Amino acid sequence: MAKSSSNRILVTPSAYARKHYLYVQEAGTLQSLEPHVSRRQNLNSFLLFVVLEGEGILFYNGIRHNISAGDCVWIDCTKPYFHESSAEHPWSLKWVHFNGTEAGNFYDAFLSRGNSYLFHPRSILPFTETLDQLYLCHQNKTSLMELSSNKLITDIITLCFTENESLKQGEYSIPIKLQEIHTYLMENYHRKITLEDLSSRFFISKFHLSREYKKIYGTTILNDLTYQRISHAKSMLRFSDDSIDTIALSCGFQDSGYFIKVFKKAESMTPLEYRKKW
Repeated sequence: MAKSSSNRILVTPSAYARKHYLYVQEAGTLQSLEPHVSRRQNLNSFLLFVVLEGEGILFYNGIRHNISAGDCVWIDCTKPYFHESSAEHPWSLKWVHFNGTEAGNFYDAFLSRGNSYLFHPRSILPFTETLDQLYLCHQNKTSLMELSSNKLITDIITLCFTENESLKQGEYSIPIKLQEIHTYLMENYHRKITLEDLSSRFFISKFHLSREYKKIYGTTILNDLTYQRISHAKSMLRFSDDSIDTIALSCGFQDSGYFIKVFKKAESMTPLEYRKKW
């Protein structure tokens, strides 16, 4: 007797898609008819699935999770995992296995923001609709199938990020002190600012500050400050005749040599090259 009923599409991406796109490996739906274990490891893939109804378990990262209708899971399949439907309440799923040169970077960025590979979004409808479009995209095999697929996988990844951010904001608001620190950085980017200065000014441990700031704003204080300085420098390069030395000092860089080095790393061109291009 069959343990499950499923519809799936297996995809062999082109060499171009493997090199340049996020691409589907498999996609489909699953209706479990009785408990059975799906077990994988060392699979060069990322799996995202949504539980439409029913419940079951997921074992991943050495942890056993109970999951049920409305839950979303996004995991790295190079790590051992298994999932199993409940006997009492068999589940139905929509899922996609995907990969791509940037897939791992997206996943690492997702987890680095304090997000969980198992989450319960406000609604699974945006996920299921996008998964349906992805399935139909490969079923219909249009000339732009791989480009469309790349876009739809990106949409799903974006949903994972935005839904988790919404869940966090629902749990707590940004602490007032972190808001004050962020505002201070944006208004005083032209000054010399260190973690020690911020710790003393706002009466907060610099270690706690570093950890919480990245958790809330998704980047370190130093990076945020640097991006702010570069953005103001770009404005001055485009809309003023000020020298590189003047711009560097006005934007909080210690000297023009350091400014040029940081600017080139961020923009892949020198400040003067940027000024000429724009």
